[in-house]
Amino acid sequence: MSTTAPMPVETETQAPAGRTVELAIGGMTCAACVGRVERKLGKLDGVRAAVNLATERALVSVPADVADERLVETVEKAGYTARVVAPDAAPEPERVDAVRGLRVRLGVALVLFVPLADLSLAMSLVPSLRFPFWQLVVAALALPVVGWAAWPFHRTAWVNLRHGTTSMDTLVSLGVVAASVWSLAGLVATAGQPPVASGWQAVLHPTGPLYLEVAAGVTTFVLAGRYFEARARRRASGVMRALALLRPDEVSLLDGEREHRVPAAVLRVGDRFTVRPGERIAVDGTVESGVAAVDTSAMTGESVPVEAGPGTPVVGGTIATGGRLVVVADRVGADTRLARMIAAVERAQAEKSATQRLVDRISSVFVPAVLAIALGTLAAWLLAGGGVQQALAAAVAVVIIACPCALGLATPTALMVASGRGAELGIFVKGHRALETVRAVDTVVLDKTGTLTEGRMRVAGLACVAGADAHVVLRRAGAVECASEHAIARAVAEHARQELGELPEVTGFAALPGLGARGTVDGAEVVVGRPERLPDELAARVTEWEEAGRTVVAVTVDGAVAGAIALADPVPDSSRAAVDGLRARGLRPVLLTGDSPAAAAAVAASVGIDSADVHARALPDDKVALVQRLRAQGRTVAMVGDGVNDAAALAAADLGIAVGTGADVALEAADLVLVRDDLRALVAAIDLARATLATIRGNLVWAFGYNVAAIPLAASGLLNPLLAGAAMALSSLLVVTNSLRLRTAVRG
Repeated sequence: MSTTAPMPVETETQAPAGRTVELAIGGMTCAACVGRVERKLGKLDGVRAAVNLATERALVSVPADVADERLVETVEKAGYTARVVAPDAAPEPERVDAVRGLRVRLGVALVLFVPLADLSLAMSLVPSLRFPFWQLVVAALALPVVGWAAWPFHRTAWVNLRHGTTSMDTLVSLGVVAASVWSLAGLVATAGQPPVASGWQAVLHPTGPLYLEVAAGVTTFVLAGRYFEARARRRASGVMRALALLRPDEVSLLDGEREHRVPAAVLRVGDRFTVRPGERIAVDGTVESGVAAVDTSAMTGESVPVEAGPGTPVVGGTIATGGRLVVVADRVGADTRLARMIAAVERAQAEKSATQRLVDRISSVFVPAVLAIALGTLAAWLLAGGGVQQALAAAVAVVIIACPCALGLATPTALMVASGRGAELGIFVKGHRALETVRAVDTVVLDKTGTLTEGRMRVAGLACVAGADAHVVLRRAGAVECASEHAIARAVAEHARQELGELPEVTGFAALPGLGARGTVDGAEVVVGRPERLPDELAARVTEWEEAGRTVVAVTVDGAVAGAIALADPVPDSSRAAVDGLRARGLRPVLLTGDSPAAAAAVAASVGIDSADVHARALPDDKVALVQRLRAQGRTVAMVGDGVNDAAALAAADLGIAVGTGADVALEAADLVLVRDDLRALVAAIDLARATLATIRGNLVWAFGYNVAAIPLAASGLLNPLLAGAAMALSSLLVVTNSLRLRTAVRG
């Protein structure tokens, strides 16, 4: 079934009164923190939570009788900060402040650690360079690093201790404190004595005062890793800030004919507002008057502006160029397409995939296990007669090297970057499980109208009987069709206006349900509708059109057939390229439409879909049945559609993909939304999903492999704490950097 539920957490029972609250969580440092927050919130009756480390957000499913304040209080009692995030909240400055704070602490640590490392190395390798009280200089350089610069780790570790829990910061703080205390004790005990080791042995197996260098080095490396992680998170969420900036702060509201500037937030449905050249359209609406080219690139990625005139729907966040528009607001606030797309991406970034939930469960028990291994290492070395210094060095190295930071970031950073990159490409992911489902998809069912085709009828041909003037026939047909709202009628009327200019008035207009329309033009009774008894000279041409999948209407003047008009829904070149792209990726395209077999066959032939995979005259129930039949055959099915009649099939498929210009119900039923009117975005979405999953697998292989290999090395004494700290920070940095490659891995 489609995976559109707002909460990704697997539960045995559903929370009553489905409302979802988003919380911004502060103070989390690793996957163990994530598990703790989820467990604390989960203890509230009917509450289910999914917490994401990379976004520092929690999606909480809450029953009606649980107040938001209680959620915040529960998180704070667990030792973290929390606040409710409003649905239309602006991008937050907190992450910028966090990055700035880390940068300051890292800068101080580096300024002190570099001379500390040089001094300690020189004193150890060349004892003759030692000067009186050099140990005090070492301590003076190290203490600000292990104290002030490392304070965030100590503070979090203390909070964890008060709540009887552990986290990655517990490991870092414990390692730094142990190394610092032992070093200070060693300074006092060995003041004025030569080091036990000298030369490169002093570097590989530090003793005595060099432990202060280890503690400062670990602090510096971990801070560096945290700083680059925070920068990466801020970059990954940059798309959300860019999308939010598409919403203008003010709008020119029309009160009668008087125009005045008001905040865009006060607009209501039905309000009229003006859009000057170069201004962004504030909300979704319909053009009442004026003509302008509308730049939709920010929303769709299309570089060519779209002409907008009276009756044209426009989308909030786009820019009017070269003309002034008067727009009537149709959707405002959280109902606009831009707001809904932003909300969809935010939900996707806050959700957790099945892979991430598994990693979180592993990480929640990882820290206690590491502490047990460290204690076992300490005891083993002491029992083996290795000495207190060797035992402590090995135990501290285990504590530091095993920090599960890379493990906790492996999945969420990749998914967060993928969501942001998808938004840039006009692909909105409504849930991370959709990205995981793409990996298994082998069949793509494509709707015809509005998906493979433009979804807009155009005149493809005109034929007249002998003696009839083609311009007169088209002029009279266009005049009658101007009074109709049918899609075919609009196409005929638009073509007639383009070819002939102004059309004559029609009188006595009447719609003929299922048959066409009738009216009087230039004193003649004109009927435009379904062809029935055609003259022989037109019959052959009409048959040719119908076999090619064209829709044909006949034009009758005063009871005699004067001509016939062929209409087609054009198939853009991008659809053929998209189908070729699907085949190149090993996917089977299937055409499913409610149109006639001839029209379906013509479209299938033009885009390269096999005739055996064409299903025509399908009602909504038939579309669902086909999807279910394919799934019963063992296929994993993605359904692509845009209309109301596609919504049920979208929900029935393993993966529902909606074209963003389609009906609202289709957008709601889908798991992925393609905003661009270009089916090649579907191929880009598949490439993005596959690249994301490959990145996640690479991250997890590195993170798991790193911990599995490094802990035994540290326990055996082959890694000193300084090298362990550098390796741990490098591991996290590699995971984040690998995830950021997704920003350029897929092209639109």
